[in-house]
Amino acid sequence: MERQINFLRERQMLCAICRHQWAVDLDWIDRWDQAKEMCPGCGTTCEHEDSPRVTVDASDVALVDGKVAQLSWYHTSTQPDWPTRDFDPAAEFTPEARMRMGGDKRFAQWAARQCVKALHVGTYEAAVHNMLRRICNQADQGRQFYLYRVHLKSSVVVRKDWLIDPSDFMGDVGLAEVCPPGVDVARYLNYHEDPGRISLALGREAIDCVQQVAIPLPDAWDDEWVRDAVASLDGASDTPAPAPGKLSRFLPPSSPRAVLGRELGASLANRLPVNLRGKFTWAITFAEGEDPKQWAQRTSNLCGLIEGPSRVLAALDEAEVRVV
Repeated sequence: MERQINFLRERQMLCAICRHQWAVDLDWIDRWDQAKEMCPGCGTTCEHEDSPRVTVDASDVALVDGKVAQLSWYHTSTQPDWPTRDFDPAAEFTPEARMRMGGDKRFAQWAARQCVKALHVGTYEAAVHNMLRRICNQADQGRQFYLYRVHLKSSVVVRKDWLIDPSDFMGDVGLAEVCPPGVDVARYLNYHEDPGRISLALGREAIDCVQQVAIPLPDAWDDEWVRDAVASLDGASDTPAPAPGKLSRFLPPSSPRAVLGRELGASLANRLPVNLRGKFTWAITFAEGEDPKQWAQRTSNLCGLIEGPSRVLAALDEAEVRVV
C-alpha cells in the first residue's frame, strides 16, 4: 500500500505547556525556528524548553496496527545489499582508525553495539531527507546511494502506540530498547526526517523483501534547466581568482564558473520545500574543475527525487523483488 507523497503537506504542532494543537506549513516552521512565530494558545516561542513541537497526525494510516505491515516503507543507504545478511561493522576500519577510536577493546565494544542496532524505515520523504542529511553530516558526498522499498512480513507484531524519536545524536537506537521480546516493530514520531510522520525501528527478521534502485535516477528530471545551466557554465571562466579585498586572506581562490555553479544550485534549491533547501544546496555544491554537464545532470536528477517521485516509484515497480 502506497501513501501519497507530499513533501509540502501541513504538520501538526502540539504545545507542551497549554496543550494547544494546530496545523502549520513548512514556512511557518521555518519562521518558528527563527523565533518569529509563537504558540497561538499561550504565546510560547521556540526559545522555551517546553516549546511546541511537531506531533503525529491522528489520520496517519501508520497508527492503525493492522495497516503497518501492509504499507510500503522506505530506506536510503550506501550499502548495495541492505539489509546486509552478514553485516560486519568493522570491515572497513584500518588498524589506525581502530586506535583513533580508543584501541581494540573500545572498538570491539563499538562494533558489538552496531550489530544490535535497530534498522530504520520510514516514508519516501523521510528516506530522501535521510540521504541529504548523510551527504551533509556524514561525509557521504560522492558516494552511490540506493533507495529501498521495504515490505514487512504480514506476521509482524507491532508495539502498541508510538514512541517519541528514541534515536541518539548519531541516529542509533538499540533494538532491544524499543522492541522487547515478542515485538518485531516499534513506531516512533520522527522529529528530523519528514517531521511529524511515523517511522519504524525494527530488526532484519521483520522484513520480508525489498526492491532497490540506484539514486538519483540517470535521466535528467528537467532537461531545459540542464541545457541552460550547461550553456551558462561553459561560458564562464574556470580560472580561479582570489576573493576581493580583505577576504582574500581567508578564502581560497574560486573561479567564476564555480561561483556561478553555486548560484545556479541555490536557485534550483529555492524550488524545493524550505526544510530541504540547505541540505540540497550542500549536496549539489559545484566543485572546482567539475564537468558542467555531469554536475547539471546529477543536480537535476537529485531534484527529481523530490519534484518527481512518481518516476522513482515507477522504477521501483520494475525492480527485482529480493527476499531478505
